[in-house]
Amino acid sequence: MKDFIKKKRLTTRAALAGIVGAALSFNTFAFNEPDKIIAGTDATFFPYEYMENNKPVGFDIEFITGLAKVMGKEAVTIDTRWANLIPGLRGGKFDITNSSMYITAERIKIIDMIPYLKSGESILSVKGSDYQPKVPEDFCGHTVGSMAGTSWLKQLQTVSAEYCVASGLEPISIREYPTDPQTTQAMLSHAVEAQITDAAVARGVVDKLGNRVSISSETLIYPVLNGFGIKKGNDEVKQALIEGLEKFKQTSEYDTLLKKYNFQAPTAEDIEQLMPKS
Repeated sequence: MKDFIKKKRLTTRAALAGIVGAALSFNTFAFNEPDKIIAGTDATFFPYEYMENNKPVGFDIEFITGLAKVMGKEAVTIDTRWANLIPGLRGGKFDITNSSMYITAERIKIIDMIPYLKSGESILSVKGSDYQPKVPEDFCGHTVGSMAGTSWLKQLQTVSAEYCVASGLEPISIREYPTDPQTTQAMLSHAVEAQITDAAVARGVVDKLGNRVSISSETLIYPVLNGFGIKKGNDEVKQALIEGLEKFKQTSEYDTLLKKYNFQAPTAEDIEQLMPKS
């Protein structure tokens, strides 16, 4: 009889452990909190996300707030540095990345991404200086600054090797900085001769420092899609965001927000052309 009771208790414990394990496994691939969207953001990238009066503000912050509202949730922003975003997402620290992250072939190998904006790069230079590069090919033999970890660094390295060096010109010297504002300061202090950055960020820098810097490029460089990052396998969050985004697009708040920041929503053709094939 004692053996029977003991065996029954062990069976019950095993069943309970299985239920708890299943629950933990489920929660690993769901929202951290059912009524919230917890988003990792590097709030140093004006006008997408930046700090004002100790609070995160900017396009991406307003966008996720509006999106969360139509999903019946509250958006919560965790400010962290760029290098921590993908590791934090994969480690379950937040549900999504919401930080004007470009969708690249390398990134979609390790995380899922949902496009919500079309963007690209511009070149900033010191206003009135002799050096006013128009395209990346003009960087040959010059020192260019960029925020570290950005997708266009690989493209610049390709231009340096396959255009500059291959044409008998000096390679591009690229200096990387932890944040975009630090890169701008490096340019203003003449540590670098020009800066490459997101086009909207470049416009924001000119708005703030218009008497000191200018956008020397004349066309959008390396058009790309911006996307939310989601942990691979977290289909619940991914599907909820896709459905929520479609609902948000039908609201007047969505159109007003894009017009406020002079941003462009991606068309179906943009997504077909620019979305990397996994």
